[in-house]
Amino acid sequence: MDSSIVIVPTRELALQVSQISIQISKHLGGVKVMATTGGTNLRDDIMRLDEEVHVVIATPGRILDLIKKGIAKVDKVQMMVMDEADKLLSQDFVVIIEDIIGFLSKNRQILLYSATFPISVQKFMAKHLQKPYEINLMEELTLKGITQYYAYVTERQKVHCLNTLFSRLQINQSIIFCNSTQRVELLAKKITQLGYSCFYIHAKMMQEYRNRVFHDFRNGLCRNLVCTDLFTRGIDIQAVNVVINFDFPRNAETYLHRIGRSGRFGHLGLAINLISAEDRFNLKTTEDQLMTDIKPIPGSIDKSLYVAEFHSVNPDCEAEAPQPGEGSEAQ
Repeated sequence: MDSSIVIVPTRELALQVSQISIQISKHLGGVKVMATTGGTNLRDDIMRLDEEVHVVIATPGRILDLIKKGIAKVDKVQMMVMDEADKLLSQDFVVIIEDIIGFLSKNRQILLYSATFPISVQKFMAKHLQKPYEINLMEELTLKGITQYYAYVTERQKVHCLNTLFSRLQINQSIIFCNSTQRVELLAKKITQLGYSCFYIHAKMMQEYRNRVFHDFRNGLCRNLVCTDLFTRGIDIQAVNVVINFDFPRNAETYLHRIGRSGRFGHLGLAINLISAEDRFNLKTTEDQLMTDIKPIPGSIDKSLYVAEFHSVNPDCEAEAPQPGEGSEAQ
């Protein structure tokens, strides 16, 4: 049976893709799936790869390490899938991706999936893909079903504004984005002090805590999650109906990925941006580049714009938030 590698940029996305792949594999007659990411025990991977594995879902640094150590034999890999290809071909990962391709057979097939199509992706396609077949669904899917608003506030007013939103919106689950790990932790503490259930996640936490937060939030044990852009890529949590940019993102591409965490699986979503004076230029640029309209927030928001019929989160949920630990960026 042919084997494949699926490469993703973050550990959380690797876990999500592997869970879905394992479910699908049950209907494919003996397809063996495994995930391998940085921050986990190498010995476990050695034992699993000693047996036959058909699909490996991996973060770039870990799979390259396994290949170089001779643990992962990839000379017969027929397909390499790159999910979030624009991120994988950014400066953070492109050298590692090129190294991985160097170990693969010349007859391998490469599949790229991306919500944006920057010059880095185009260059990669020209170098490694022969007569690639291109499918573009962006006109149909981009921002569909997500209502976008902005609230013009000073930095000092942001927490008060957030508190007002919590009291007025019907939130099933929300993801709140900040631009730094320090601001993530400070904001999560403030939200907890205001009496709302809140987790937080960022790349400097130990992997075991990141895994627990991701698992518990996905299972509806907490209503609000504060995070950095670690959580913008491909994470599908159906119950998330509100995304709040506590800090407005620095570019349109990041904005697109952030607010795309709501409105998943055909559900409706709401994106609210807290805009300070210095964000005005970025707001206008984002609207122009994405050809979208971010309106001033009204006094009341029609619930039919973002409230789904189901309510999977216990309104009294008070799951204990994992404590932070020191770690390193996903590899």
